[in-house]
Amino acid sequence: MATANGLPTRTLGRTGLAVTQLGYGAMEVRGTRIWGGRPVTDDEADRILNAVLDSGITFIDTANDYGRSEEYIGRFLSGRRSEFVLATKCGCTVVRRDENTDDTPHVWTRENLFRGLHESLERLRTDYVDVMQLHNPSVEQCEQGDLVTALQEMKQQGKVRWIGCSSTDPHLSTYIGWGVFDVFQIPYSALERQHEATIQAAADAGAGVIVRGGVARGEPGVGLGNQDRWAKWDAAKLDELLGEGETRTTFLLRFTNSHPGMHTNIVGTRSPEHLRENVEAAKRGPLPADVYAEAKRRLDAAGN
Repeated sequence: MATANGLPTRTLGRTGLAVTQLGYGAMEVRGTRIWGGRPVTDDEADRILNAVLDSGITFIDTANDYGRSEEYIGRFLSGRRSEFVLATKCGCTVVRRDENTDDTPHVWTRENLFRGLHESLERLRTDYVDVMQLHNPSVEQCEQGDLVTALQEMKQQGKVRWIGCSSTDPHLSTYIGWGVFDVFQIPYSALERQHEATIQAAADAGAGVIVRGGVARGEPGVGLGNQDRWAKWDAAKLDELLGEGETRTTFLLRFTNSHPGMHTNIVGTRSPEHLRENVEAAKRGPLPADVYAEAKRRLDAAGN
C-alpha cells in the first residue's frame, strides 16, 4: 500500500494507524539550545516541515525536550493536523529558551508526565496527540512512578490516542511482556543491529514499531554520522552492494525499511534536498531480498 505520492505505508501495529514507512524525526528543528543542535530559522522550519507533508510523509515524531521542535510543529503545521500522525514523548524536563544545555534530566512522576503533556498540547496547538511515549525510563523507574497508569489516564481523558515507550534492551523485553504499550520506539540500523530480534518480537506481540537512527545519522561528511559507527560499513564491504546511483545513506534507509517488523523509520533533516533523497529512496521500497540477505551475511561475518 502507498500514499498518493507513492510512499509505501504500513499499519502501526494494533493502533490501526496507517503510517508511511518513511517518517520524519523533528529533533532536527530543535535549534541550538540543546544537544549541539544546529541553527534553524523560523523560515527554515516552516519550509522543511511543510515539505515533509507535501512529500506525502504521514508520521512526525518529536519530544517535549526537543528544543523548539514542538513549537515549530504547532506554529507551522497545526492547520494541517488531519494530514499526519503525531507522536511526542513525556517524562522530560523543560529547556528554557535562554538556556544552552546537553543535560535534560527526566523526572518519572505522574505530575511531570502530565506537565509535559499539557505543555506539549499547548506548543503543538492541538487538543490530542496520536501517540504519547515514555522517553526511555528503566523498568524500575516505570514501576516506581506508576507511569503506565498515568499514560492510561491521558488516554481516558482523550488527550492521547495510543500509548508507547521509547526504550532499549534490556528493558524492552520486559515492556513487551507487559502487553500494555501500543507502540515502541527502538534504535536500529544496519550498523546498529542489536535490537533486530527485539523489533520483530514487539511486532509479533501486536505493537507498532517506530525505528529511530535508521540511517545512522548519515554518512560522515555528508550527514552527522559517527566515524566509528560507520567503520562497520567498510568492514562489511557494503559499497559492493550499492545499486546504480545509490548512496550509502539511502542504502541504509532501504535496509531499515526491509525489516518486516518495522512500521515507520523516522529520519530527520533540515535540508529539503536531503528530504527529497530520502523520499525517493523510500519510494523504491525495501532492498531486493537477495541484496538484503547478502548485506546481513556480510555484516554478520564482520562481527556486526
